[in-house]
Amino acid sequence: MRQVGSKRAREIALVPSGVLLAQGARFNDAISRLSQTTLMPKGIYRFGSHDMANKHAQDWLVQGMGQLAAKRK
Repeated sequence: MRQVGSKRAREIALVPSGVLLAQGARFNDAISRLSQTTLMPKGIYRFGSHDMANKHAQDWLVQGMGQLAAKRK
């Protein structure tokens, strides 16, 4: 196995620094923006196979991309 990079996970601190709080806030903002672009209704989905689940996710992604493209025109 080949290791690429050397980033280490930070330990959880009882009193986080301002830098870590800022990084957490940026991460939270990025995740909240991501959920607005998926456009897939929330809920529990059950599929008979992985292929069916992938097709469902791809269909919603294509629909969302189309809606975003239409808004940009």
